[in-house]
Amino acid sequence: MTHKHCFEALDRTMKDISRSSQPNMQSKPFGGKVILFGGDFRQILPVIPKGTRTMIVNAFLNSSYIWRHCQVLKLTENMRLRVGCQEADLKEIKEFREWILKLGDGLLGEENDSETDIEIPDDLLIHDQVNPISSLISFIYPDMNKFLWDLTYFQQRAILAPTNEVVDSINKELLESLPGEEKVYFSSDSLCQSEEESELNMALFPPDVLNNLPLSGLPNHKLVLKLGAPVMLLRNIDQDVVLGREEQGKREMDF
Repeated sequence: MTHKHCFEALDRTMKDISRSSQPNMQSKPFGGKVILFGGDFRQILPVIPKGTRTMIVNAFLNSSYIWRHCQVLKLTENMRLRVGCQEADLKEIKEFREWILKLGDGLLGEENDSETDIEIPDDLLIHDQVNPISSLISFIYPDMNKFLWDLTYFQQRAILAPTNEVVDSINKELLESLPGEEKVYFSSDSLCQSEEESELNMALFPPDVLNNLPLSGLPNHKLVLKLGAPVMLLRNIDQDVVLGREEQGKREMDF
């Protein structure tokens, strides 16, 4: 994610430091020091606020003059997938790893111009067309009620979802399957005290509309909990983002 300018600044700094004792090192990358970069271009790209595709690609390390001096070292073992698995599952994990890499390299399907049909392996599909979320929950959390107080049970399982709406639907169904009585908590649904209360503001920002806004980075207006349900607490330390979203919602979110 780091912008290439950061690496280039480090390169110039190391050259300046090295030339004081070894003038011939000024022409070598990083003053002749060996630098190890860690990362994967397949994952998160450099963050350029309001940047175009060209600007983002140009911010890559491999767009810098430093790249021609780099030697690429590739990892051959996916240790993340191997953690906690049995020896009998290694073959299946290897096949899944190779399929994911081919997908990322665009090697699956026929030759195409950015669009093609890809056949997904049968073991990755949910065949229940009536209630696929229930089938997914049953597969990821088998016999959940028996392991409610086992700390490692929920730590070793997770369901990734593309949108907050899908997250809410999965959480709702999971909570309904847990035993016990629901406890419902609501956020404050009044306008910020710094705003002038007027009939115009009340007409523009009615509480029932604000309460149904699924704002990214802020919790929902309605929080439903049960005894034994795991809770994840997140905090956004970027105050500019938080304040901007609070102004957008025009309300306080105090629990």
